[in-house]
Order: sequence, then structure tokens, then C-alpha cells
Amino acid sequence: MDLRKLKTLIDLVAESDIAELEVTEGESKVRIVKSSGVAQNQVVMMQPQAVPQAMAAPVAGPQIGASAAAAAPAEPQGHIVKSPMVGTFYRSSAPGNPPFVEIGSSIKEGDTLCIIEAMKLLNEIDADASGVIKQILVENGQPVEFGQPLFVIG
Repeated sequence: MDLRKLKTLIDLVAESDIAELEVTEGESKVRIVKSSGVAQNQVVMMQPQAVPQAMAAPVAGPQIGASAAAAAPAEPQGHIVKSPMVGTFYRSSAPGNPPFVEIGSSIKEGDTLCIIEAMKLLNEIDADASGVIKQILVENGQPVEFGQPLFVIG
């Protein structure tokens, strides 16, 4: 991402009511967080391999780390689809519509599994593997974090 785009994004955050902005372009990811103080912005550029480690440290507190360690052995076998962003998880395209997938649904790579709403944008999350949905790990309307497991495909 070039410096002009970065400057434009910083100005956008500074001039709007947006508290946080995260943009992924190719393999680069930029996260801009507006401070609660006087118009100071924090810009963090991350490489894809460092993103889960960089974001896990500030987010995970002692209690969360302990519960995550306790939950790790209970993870089912299969391909785990993880959240590519922070947002709100939705199983269907609109309230009252049937969910995209159910436990036991056969899916192909590229099929839509859910929607994650981030900053008023609805992002379809597609399957990155074919198989059968073994488990849905998130409830409808629940907030999700980057890298959080969403589905288990067998």
C-alpha cells in the first residue's frame, strides 16, 4: 500500500465518526485506530503471518488465555474456517431468511458460509475447502475476532 493511500485513510478516520479502520490489500494489512484523546491516530502495518500473533497479544487477557487453553483440546478434527476480520457473525443474508449452511450440509469450495458485518459492510465468507459442515462454532449475531474459528468442515 503506498503512502498516499495510507495518508488518505488516516484523514478519513480523523474526519469521521469511525473509531477503527482495517484494510487488507493483497498480503498487506493496515489497521488505523482513533485515540480517545485529541485526534491522534495509531497506524499498525502487519504482515499476514504476524497478524494473529500481533492481534492475539493485546486482545487476550489472562482469563481469555486460560479459557482458550482449556478449549483447545476439545477442538474437533477437520478443516477449521476462521474469521478473516473483526465484526458481527450472521448465518443468513437477512433476518428471517434460511441460514447459508446447517450442520450436515454438503459444501463445495467457494460456497458462502456466512456473513460478517464490519463497519456497516456485509462481507460474505466463502468456504476454502469442500466437505460437510461438522460444527458451527459461533451463534448468530455474535461478535467475532480476527482468526476466531467459525466452522469445522469434515
